Amino acid sequence: MTDTASASLREDGDDRILPFQIEELDVRGRVVRLGPSIDAVLERHAYPPAVSKLVGEAVALTVLLGSALKIDGRFQLQTRSDGPVGMLVVDFEAPDKVRACARFDADRLDGLRDAGALLGRGHLALTVDQGPDMSRYQGVVALEGGSLEDAAHTYFQQSEQIPTKVRLAVAESFETGARHSWRAGGLIVQFLPEAPERMRAPDLDPGDAPEDAVIDATPEDDAWVEAQTLVATVEDHELIDPTLPPERLLIRLFNEREIRVFESRGVREACRCSQDRVRGMLKSFSAEERRDMRLDDGSIEVTCDFCSTKYGFSAEEVVALDEAGDSGQN
Repeated sequence: MTDTASASLREDGDDRILPFQIEELDVRGRVVRLGPSIDAVLERHAYPPAVSKLVGEAVALTVLLGSALKIDGRFQLQTRSDGPVGMLVVDFEAPDKVRACARFDADRLDGLRDAGALLGRGHLALTVDQGPDMSRYQGVVALEGGSLEDAAHTYFQQSEQIPTKVRLAVAESFETGARHSWRAGGLIVQFLPEAPERMRAPDLDPGDAPEDAVIDATPEDDAWVEAQTLVATVEDHELIDPTLPPERLLIRLFNEREIRVFESRGVREACRCSQDRVRGMLKSFSAEERRDMRLDDGSIEVTCDFCSTKYGFSAEEVVALDEAGDSGQN
């Protein structure tokens, strides 16, 4: 293994994003390991375990994809579906901030643990926002009762047309004498050979196509077959094990290949909300809409969906917002 940052392996692996490359297989990828950061996200909301696991997978996937941004910007994953978890939103703000929230119907959760059953059918949107001077990009794929891994594979096949393999894992950790905590991990590998024709993937199943239809039987590149096969062997516990640094995980997976790892980056739970941001949001509403938000004493209280922080605005502040709106209209 070579390392552009250090010749020695780090022994700590939590809340890190580790980029790597395997030149012999024309593969690039990233490993993400989340400990305190994902625990902070989930602890704030106290979701039911099945929902927490799904949110953890969404956060790991978002960090894997968002950390590929070359410049500062935001990457957002959002789902809307007819399942018990009707909406998921994860924001990754480069280079290291992540936040997440979910909306769910508790009455429909009984006995459900599978991600596909929790999400149901709908769509997943991946949005890249690189600032006011750059165009936003959004890719949308259907959710059809599969996992977030399945949706990610569909996205890269249809939108990016880059052969990609993703693995995600989330679990609770129970330590003697300590409260339980959440952990998450993820691995992404992408096949990026210099010759683009090598990236060609087999056609999708033709379904009910006529018997005489021509089906493309082009085999996948041997290097990509090897990379996928090795990634498929990774166990969930290996992705989240705090005693297994990401570098050692890569050695375990690709032990017969030269692995080049790059400088790792940290990741942390952090929300972008503030009193000023919430005040700006309230300004965007009409006076009538603000009246509907008022409590009995004329004040307004807003709770951030992401971090559960409460922001209070006195009756006098609300009146000032109304007056500012009136003067702006004049």
